[in-house]
Amino acid sequence: MFVPLTVFDRLADDMHVPILYAYKPPNPSNALLEQGIRKALSEYREWAGRFGEDDNGQTLILLNDEGMSFIEASSNCTLEQAFPFATPTLLKLSPNFEGVEELALVQLTRFTCGSLVLSFSGHHIVADGKSVSLFLNAWGQACRGLDIHPRPLCNRNIFVPRDPFRIEFDHRSVEIVKRKISKYSIPLPYTEDDLVQQVLHCTPEFIAMIKSKASSSPSSSFSDVNGGHRPPYSTSVCLVAHLWKVITRVWRLADSQTTYAKISVNGRRRLMPRIPGEYFGNMVLWAFAETQGKNLCHESLSHTAEIIHKEVTKVDNNYYKSYIDFANKNLNDDGLTPRKADPLSVPSCWPNLEIQSWLGFTYNDVDFGVGKHFIYMPSFDPLEAETYLVPSVVGDGSINVYITLFQQHQARFTELFYNIYGISSAL
Repeated sequence: MFVPLTVFDRLADDMHVPILYAYKPPNPSNALLEQGIRKALSEYREWAGRFGEDDNGQTLILLNDEGMSFIEASSNCTLEQAFPFATPTLLKLSPNFEGVEELALVQLTRFTCGSLVLSFSGHHIVADGKSVSLFLNAWGQACRGLDIHPRPLCNRNIFVPRDPFRIEFDHRSVEIVKRKISKYSIPLPYTEDDLVQQVLHCTPEFIAMIKSKASSSPSSSFSDVNGGHRPPYSTSVCLVAHLWKVITRVWRLADSQTTYAKISVNGRRRLMPRIPGEYFGNMVLWAFAETQGKNLCHESLSHTAEIIHKEVTKVDNNYYKSYIDFANKNLNDDGLTPRKADPLSVPSCWPNLEIQSWLGFTYNDVDFGVGKHFIYMPSFDPLEAETYLVPSVVGDGSINVYITLFQQHQARFTELFYNIYGISSAL
């Protein structure tokens, strides 16, 4: 048996994406976790499969039940000594993916204090972040002896093009061209060894201030078409606007420099009829909010939020259906095939910002039945300006921002990020 890739799977990067959970004692045993994942794989068979090709050379997922790697490791220090994780430690907490055929890998690292770091790495072509969170919750249910609910919808034949095709947007310029040139190689005086993961904690009060500033403007453009008051922008739009202005200032972009914020958009609630939340696979397109450095430096936070909001809003039902038609009409286009990331002499998104949002995902609900994780987080992503928005484990509405930076920029980025009123006058 095999599973064909959808037109959304084809856009996913050809790479494994690790997520980490950290537990203090008591925590689940390796045997319990292994037993639970065996049961979860009976529902999510794709993770135990392998990539193959059909007669036309197109990639597909073979449901051959060859299994996944389950690695048991140990550390010679306590978790307290290792945390917060430096880059070399983060890299050791997940497996090496070079030459790996498995589509999913687990690594359990035990510390001398009895603490545990669990790493799950799933191949992005198989599933997006929403689907990975569903699988991790199913794994937890299996460890607790519960039936897996909801069961995954594994039907990847549900994205049917219209007849005739109605291609209403320039997808070639976005999903193909921008996908290829979204990462720049520039002659910066830094190397990959200078990259670090910076974590910025946003309290509910800080988020409220950001949203208030981003959603207030005397401009008439902030009213709806009937002259009424426009609702406040979403939390993610406001945080992205703030991050984009900060990184622009840190980079000292020229006024004429074009820059964009690349923002992941989950299509499950945008495509009509809605795709069930339990759909397993990829269902993401991207919004590209674009402007010039001068607008980010000299205009208000609300102006930046408006640019982002408009672009995210455009990725709607019509856009998704148009992309499905476009991709099915051009299935053999090299630009719509899974691909390895282009090698970069300097690993940077400059002059752009890339945002992966985990807001609304259920990573924090994962429960293996023994102890509660005190942190969950993305692993180190060695690409400057790659950014994750992650709900705090505390569950109080706070958000952690994980962003990869060159260490030479850390201090200035942190200062600008938290100095909200200073930013309002400086930017």
